Amino acid sequence: MKMQLDELDTALIGLLADDARAPIADLARRLGVARTTVQARIDRLEQTGTIAGYTLRIGADAKHRIRATALVSVEPRTGTAVVSRLSALPQVQIVHTASGRFDLIVEIASDETDSLDEALDQISAIKGVTAAETLVHLSTKVDRTH
Repeated sequence: MKMQLDELDTALIGLLADDARAPIADLARRLGVARTTVQARIDRLEQTGTIAGYTLRIGADAKHRIRATALVSVEPRTGTAVVSRLSALPQVQIVHTASGRFDLIVEIASDETDSLDEALDQISAIKGVTAAETLVHLSTKVDRTH
């Protein structure tokens, strides 16, 4: 069942998205409500899955400096095996299924070009992969994922 969010829930989620470690007292003060209200809202948002967890955002200096996206086509009925092999590669960060010309969108990260090149060679060599096209990320202009 989908939970209806009111203005307070939305504002609270926005504050937590900016700083998930913000103290309850600070959140309450910024929202103009009691600490118990904030804690109860957070508990409810967690229980309903609206807040699925908290994560660490890695600073730009600590992130892998070289990122790429591989667009991958696979033979019919080999997708599960290909995804399994992709997940074994340490450079592979995220694998999405896709509609259209390509079946998978593979996000890759590495600290050096040799490692990135090795990962791309390994992806192309996976049994069931029929084509792969790679896009190396040059710079990030917009990032709303963090």
